[in-house]
Amino acid sequence: MSEVGLKYFRPIIVMTASAAMLLSGCKQQPVAASSAAMQAMPVATERVALKPVATSSDYVATIKSRRSVTVMPQVDGNLTSIAVHSGERVRSGQVLMSVDPAKQLALVNAQLATEKQKKALYDYNTIEIERERKLFADGVVSRDALDQAEQLYQNTRADWQSAIATRKSLQEQLAYYTIRAPFDGVVGDIPVHVGDYVTSASALTTVDENKDFEAYIYIPTERSAQIRMGLPVQLLGQDGSVIETTAIDFLSPQVDSNLQGILVKAPVQPGDSRLRSAQMVKARVIWNTQPLPMIPILSVVRQGGQSFVFVVASEGGHPVAHQVSVTIDQTVGNSYAVSSGLKAGDRIITSKTQFLADQMPVIPLGA
Repeated sequence: MSEVGLKYFRPIIVMTASAAMLLSGCKQQPVAASSAAMQAMPVATERVALKPVATSSDYVATIKSRRSVTVMPQVDGNLTSIAVHSGERVRSGQVLMSVDPAKQLALVNAQLATEKQKKALYDYNTIEIERERKLFADGVVSRDALDQAEQLYQNTRADWQSAIATRKSLQEQLAYYTIRAPFDGVVGDIPVHVGDYVTSASALTTVDENKDFEAYIYIPTERSAQIRMGLPVQLLGQDGSVIETTAIDFLSPQVDSNLQGILVKAPVQPGDSRLRSAQMVKARVIWNTQPLPMIPILSVVRQGGQSFVFVVASEGGHPVAHQVSVTIDQTVGNSYAVSSGLKAGDRIITSKTQFLADQMPVIPLGA
C-alpha cells in the first residue's frame, strides 16, 4: 500500500477501535448499576409498637385549704403589737396581734366605779329594809311605808346587779383587743403594721390549716360534655414531674360568668411540703386512655410545618426509605405518640433521617 493509502486508512482503524470501546462500555452498564445498588445507606430501624397514651389537657389549678379564715378585728383601735410573721405555723389560741385597749380599760374602770356606787346604795338599803321590817312588826310604821321601803330595796339591788353585768361585759370585750389564732395553721400575708388604725372591716391576715387541701380547676365550657366525677387529675411540679395523682370529686352545677369555665375540685393529700394554700400549679386532666403508636422523637423530620417519618418499604425487591406524613398527638418522655399515619408493626428508620429522601435505597439494621 502506498503512503497515501496508509494515511487514509489509519483514521478508519482508530474510529473502529473507538466504536469497539463504546460498545464495550455499554455492555458494562449492568455492573455499574449493581455497584450503585450496593451504595444504599445503612440505617437503624425500629418496629412501631402500641402503648397506652392518655388524652389530656393542662390547666392552672389553685391549691386551697378546706379550712381557711381571714382574721379581722372585732374592735377599733391602733395596733400595738404583731406577734407573728407571714408563713409562721401557729397553734389554736396563740396571740397574733394586739389592739390598744386603753379606751376600753377606761370604760371598764368607769363602770367599776359605778358598780361600787350601786353596791354602797344597795348595802344601805339592805340595812334600811331590815329596820323597816322591825318597825312594822312593832306596829310603828304602816304597811304602805314598808312596801315603799321594799320597793326601794329591790330597785337598788337590781341597779347593782345591772352594774355588775355591764362591768363583766366590758371586761369580756377586753379579750377582743388580743387577736388569737382560731385553729392550728399557717399565717398568710400581713398587710398591716404596728400603729395602724384598724376597724372591724380591716383584714389583718389569714390563717390556713395546712391540711385537707383541694385543687380548684376551671375547665372551659367547650369541655363540659366530657367532665364527670372521678376523672383522673395529675398535679405537676415546675419540672413537669407528677406531684400527686387524684380525681375530681366536685363538679359545679353552673358556669363562672367571669372565667367562662366550670369549677371542679380534686382533693389533695396532706403532708406534701411542695404544696401550700393559695399556690398555683399545673393540673393535667386525663380524659381517656387509648393505645397509640409510639416512636422516638429523633425519628421525626419536620418540613414546612408538617411532621414526617421514613418507613422501610420495598421497591423492586430492594428496601427503600418511604416518607410518610404523621400526626403527633403528644410527647411522652423521649417519644411521640402518633394519632395517624402509622400502625403497629411498621418499621421506621430512626437514624440518619436528615440524609434520606423518598424512595432512597437503604440497608435496614437493628435498633
